[in-house]
Order: sequence, then C-alpha cells, then structure tokens
Amino acid sequence: MSTVCAVRELVKTYPAARGRRGAPATPEVRANDGISLDVRRGEIFGLLGPNGAGKSTLVRQLTGLMRPDSGTVDVLGHDLVRHPERASRLIGYLGQESTALDELTVGLAAETTGRLRGLGLREARAERDAVLDELGLAELAGRPLKKLSGGQRRMACFAATLVGERPVLVLDEPTTGMDPVARRAVWAAVDRRRAERGATVLLVTHNVIEAETVLDRVAVLDRGKVIACDTPSGLKEQVAGEVRLELVWRERAPLDVPEVAALRGSAQESGRRWVLRLAPDEARAAVAAVTGGAAFAALDDFTLATPSLEDVYLALGGQVQGLVKA
Repeated sequence: MSTVCAVRELVKTYPAARGRRGAPATPEVRANDGISLDVRRGEIFGLLGPNGAGKSTLVRQLTGLMRPDSGTVDVLGHDLVRHPERASRLIGYLGQESTALDELTVGLAAETTGRLRGLGLREARAERDAVLDELGLAELAGRPLKKLSGGQRRMACFAATLVGERPVLVLDEPTTGMDPVARRAVWAAVDRRRAERGATVLLVTHNVIEAETVLDRVAVLDRGKVIACDTPSGLKEQVAGEVRLELVWRERAPLDVPEVAALRGSAQESGRRWVLRLAPDEARAAVAAVTGGAAFAALDDFTLATPSLEDVYLALGGQVQGLVKA
C-alpha cells in the first residue's frame, strides 16, 4: 500500500513569552519533538493523545497552516514545508474552530467551500445538495451556523469539508458535541468516500472508544512525541495479560480497610474513581476483597473489562490525564 503522507523528524517549539498586564508569563514549549510517521493510501489513521500532547500543532503543519522549525512533510509527492500553498489542493481540513463560517447559512457554507476549491456554480450547488442530503442537513440549509447547536454546527462544518473532493481528509475532533446518531452519519460518510473514491483520512481524537472502533492504525502522542504506532488491536496486545478494574466509591475510598489500602499503590486515582490494571488472578482477588468485606458499603460501582487504548497509553509511560471514553 503506497504512502500518501510522510512526516520526518518534525519539530515545533513555541517560544517563551513574557508576562504582560493581565497575562502571566509562559515557558518555552516543545509541542512536537522529532515526530515521524507514514499514512497509507485509503486508511483511517489516528492521532490519539490527551489535550496538550501536540496533536493539533502537528495537524496545522500537515495542512500548511504552520511552518515547522525543522523536519519535512510530504503529501502525495508535494513538499508542504517548502510549498504550503499546495496543501489546500490536496487536503480537506476540518479544524476545531468554525468561526470563519458562523455568519453563513449551512447551505452557503458548503457552496462557498466548493467554489473556493474551484468548482463552478452549478457543480458546487449540486455537491452541496448531495452532501446535505447525505448528512441529514437539508432542512437546516437556510439557517446560519451561529444559530445552531454545537453538534449541528460541527456537522455543518463537516459537510462543507466534503464539498469539492480532496484525496486526503484531515479531521480534528470531528464529532465533538455530536449525539450517537450524528457520529454514525459522519463515519458512514467517511467510509463511503474511502470505499468509492479511495480517500485517506487522518483523524485527531482523544476519544478512546472512537479510536478503537474507526481507526485502521493509530499513533499515540504524549508531550510532543510518538510513543507508539500500530493497529488498535496490536497496541492492546501489549497489555493483553492484564484486566482493567474500575472502582467508584460512594464518597471516598475506605483506606482504613486493609484490602483497600493495599490496592491504592496500583490505582490511578481521579476523585472517587480508581482504575487498576491487574493480572486476571489479582483482579478476581481484588473484586472479592472489595465486594465481600467491609469495603462493600463504601463501593458505589465496579467494572471489569479488557484493556483499552487508555490503558495502553498509561502502560507506555503517558503522564498526562485527558483521554475520554465517551
């Protein structure tokens, strides 16, 4: 399978800023630290990591919107560091912000995007109508984006991204704010373009469930570095001998109970929630300890599951919390 996008040793550093009136000083931040990766033709490739991992900074360089300090970005044979203006002809980009389109109606946002991408008026309107019908937005075509709910506005921006076909789609948190029905519509549209037109998709997400269900391969980012890259199942094999135990306490963990105190050293704590990665025998013993003794009265809920990509991230040394599972 041929490579559509090749990134080599990409570095981007935000310089330190002095404090000003009402704004504190900020230290130098190495947002991307020697990132290298390959995205293959026709795949959905993901960038997974918590907020601040460097995902959006990387995407802005891949789409020609930001120049790296060093490194190369090649998309379909075009050097986008030397020629960033070529990115718009190769990539359909859905960023996190939609303010540029907020004053337009849903239909005009899609039509204008098509016109900016070189379509004639009739062709742009035909593609607009087809995409809005596909995504169930036809009834909203005359409404301004700024009058829509967050999920509807996000869907309208996704629709505009699809008008004026591009061989590569870069989608930065595309389903933020959407309900499950809308999310399914987004991924059905992506799958159709992949199957019928050979589109390649780069997805930015911190949603573990989304990453596990829609991605062919995923690069896991932490503090500006790629700490792993494989299929979701391949990554989870690294912690295949473990079970995920999640404990939710009613108020706080009863640390006066010896069995609970013994578990604390293995737990990732977040308020009332403890998450432990244990060998199967250890997990069974832990469940028996918290449900069969004095700790049970303090326990609100517990779940046992096979490891997720969140567990992989933590097992690989990820330090920052922020992956979500919804």
